[in-house]
Amino acid sequence: MNGAVALPLDLPELSLTASGDALVRRSVLPSGIRILSERVPGARSATIGFWVAVGSRDELGAVPATESTIGLDGATGATGGAAIPSRFGSTHFLEHLLFKGTPTRSALDIAVSFDQVGGEHNALTGKEYTCYYAKVQDSDLPMAVGVLADMFTSSILDSTEFETERGVILEELAMADDDPNDVVGERLFEAVLGDHPLGRPIGGTNETIRAVTRDAVWQHYLANYRPNDLVVTVAGAVDHDHLVALVTAAVDGAGWNLSKPARPVERRRGDSVSVTRGSALSITNRPNEQAVVMLGYPGLVATDDRRSALSVLNSAFGGGMSSRLFQEIREKRGLAYSVYSYAAGYSDAGLFGMYAGCSPKNAAQVSELLLDEFRRLADGGITADELARAKGQLSGSAALSLEDSDTRMSRLGRSEITTGEFADLDEGLRRLDAVTLDDVQQLAQSLIAGPLSIAAVGALDASAFDAVVRR
Repeated sequence: MNGAVALPLDLPELSLTASGDALVRRSVLPSGIRILSERVPGARSATIGFWVAVGSRDELGAVPATESTIGLDGATGATGGAAIPSRFGSTHFLEHLLFKGTPTRSALDIAVSFDQVGGEHNALTGKEYTCYYAKVQDSDLPMAVGVLADMFTSSILDSTEFETERGVILEELAMADDDPNDVVGERLFEAVLGDHPLGRPIGGTNETIRAVTRDAVWQHYLANYRPNDLVVTVAGAVDHDHLVALVTAAVDGAGWNLSKPARPVERRRGDSVSVTRGSALSITNRPNEQAVVMLGYPGLVATDDRRSALSVLNSAFGGGMSSRLFQEIREKRGLAYSVYSYAAGYSDAGLFGMYAGCSPKNAAQVSELLLDEFRRLADGGITADELARAKGQLSGSAALSLEDSDTRMSRLGRSEITTGEFADLDEGLRRLDAVTLDDVQQLAQSLIAGPLSIAAVGALDASAFDAVVRR
């Protein structure tokens, strides 16, 4: 493989050999279903994912009866005199409910299917996609395809189960609310991205989960879980032709009309949009022994050509024990146990953040140190040694992660849904190798020119951060 390979939506078949002699194949069925596989030599297990490019950002708020709407068939019209209830929280609800039963399988049947073969199964909800996945022995792949396809196409969203899961989700949110790390992360997204849909919590809030109705979730399901929404990815011990046959038979048996031609849903535009900062400072007071603070700026979109430079910047700045943040704040000053930086990129916005956990009395000082280190990087760049070390760290971790079929399956899904191209390990390493010292410094200067937001959780006085906010 030489360079990244584009994944056009109108290309029926694609086949290539990736690094390590892995065979990657892709089929786009007439119904719009996309199936991708990566056959890994010597593998005896496979990880499978059923994806839909719908996440928490895609949930609709309440629509008054007087407003026009886009129907399930894509037609635009009036609501017909009835308001449409809010779908906020629907994505997270569906992640739970698709495991709760179909006309042919109960929730216990679904659980037993995987438990009795030692398999794993779960789901994840993101801001821009949802994935239902499983990992099984190669001989159990037909079972996994059948069960996941049944869940995806034929969930009944039973009313009793719906109310049960409402309680389960509220408990999940309560558990997250007890974790200051979860709370500060959500507050930072809200502070940096403001009213942008990406600023909303993925799991919803107590208010939205209590308010959303079974009908609203059902309409969200019907609108977004269709043949041309479905992406199936499998990595490990898999034969592509057999996989296509399994998926086709499973969804056809569920009653999906595969004879009706449809183009796969369009990918999101990869253009960065201007976001209005939600707040410069967000303090959540909690009587905790430790405070957690995060600083953030608007970041890069997922398809930005500078994302390899961002990986290098993040590694050198706060990505390991030799990084600047770790050395300055933990090793030299002893002010924090955990300190790091991170980046999150989506289709039209992103975030670059810094984190530290410290004593409440040191929270403002640590915030200043985080900002000082980032400004020092933007002003002076990184050294040649730091560049080489970052590239080595990223290269090694990328190679090691691909020992796991879960990572390869996820890479296929993100390639199809987000970037529209497949880049193997060799291409990733080539892009890393091309990053220069100037690339890193220029990117740091671009990021730090954006509006700064600070989020913190703990026994804190907001006024202590005044000096940091003014900088």
